[in-house]
Amino acid sequence: MISTICKNITGAVSAIILSANTLFCVIALVVPVTILKLTIRFKPATVFFDKVLNGISLFWTRGNNTALMLTRKIVWTVQGTETLEKNKWYLVISNHQSWTDIMVLQKILYGKVPFIKFFLKKELIWVPILGMAWWALDFPFMKRYSKEFLEKNPHLKGKDIEITKKACAKFSHIPVSIMNFVEGTRFTAEKHDRQNSPFRNLLKPKSGGIGFVFSTMGQQLSSILDITIVYPGGPYSFWDFLCGQVTDIRVDVQEIPVTEKIRGDYVNDAAYRDRFQHWLNDLWEEKDLKIDLMLDRTNPAANIPEQRQHETGNTEMTEYN
Repeated sequence: MISTICKNITGAVSAIILSANTLFCVIALVVPVTILKLTIRFKPATVFFDKVLNGISLFWTRGNNTALMLTRKIVWTVQGTETLEKNKWYLVISNHQSWTDIMVLQKILYGKVPFIKFFLKKELIWVPILGMAWWALDFPFMKRYSKEFLEKNPHLKGKDIEITKKACAKFSHIPVSIMNFVEGTRFTAEKHDRQNSPFRNLLKPKSGGIGFVFSTMGQQLSSILDITIVYPGGPYSFWDFLCGQVTDIRVDVQEIPVTEKIRGDYVNDAAYRDRFQHWLNDLWEEKDLKIDLMLDRTNPAANIPEQRQHETGNTEMTEYN
């Protein structure tokens, strides 16, 4: 009983700290700069405000990371971030189990790649406060038309791609990391069974989301970061994470160069679409086996040296090759 109360208190305190950090950064920092960005509309000023806003984003991420470091002890085992660069364009894909995944990605990629941004539905721009923040931070808003809608309105075919291309045009000069959870939803045993997924640890990957990215900004992307996240002892909810129950997180980052074989017109080229889906399925088969290895379901001891690198505070990071 006492243990449960203590965990809930930890969770509540963590939620309050993260919420306070977010509200402060958005209301006190992002909103004023956004107003200036909307008011002073010439290119040198816009470039300056974009740099300020990117700095605020990093400040917000660092605040989240610091809060978590001070409120919990986690052993991090991370591979593959050593050669990442802040001046490259990345497409980041990952398996997805809970909102904790986003916190993990912020933690391991902070200061190593450009600030992570998500494709958002155009309707989300109207979310109070956050919609303005997403717009100011240049999160790309996309408008997707259903197949049925396009059959009734054929003149709008390709319009969604053009809207997103326009939103991504600014990334031609500003490095960015675009994030996509290709399973489309968080993994649960129920969803796994309902899908009849061929993978032991994953849902079926959906190629449409990242195919859409390649159709809009494929020429700009330098690499794909295929990230695998596991929580030994899980599954855990985000609330479990806030309550301090997640004490062991393992992450593998595989950088895949974007070559002409990967680039293509996913929207209009059916043959490319089919090849791309097969490529993604093969990647997911490798990820499925990798998860077993990272969860010690085979014998990974020979692959993970004991060398450890300690961070400031009560969080421990292990880098292994």
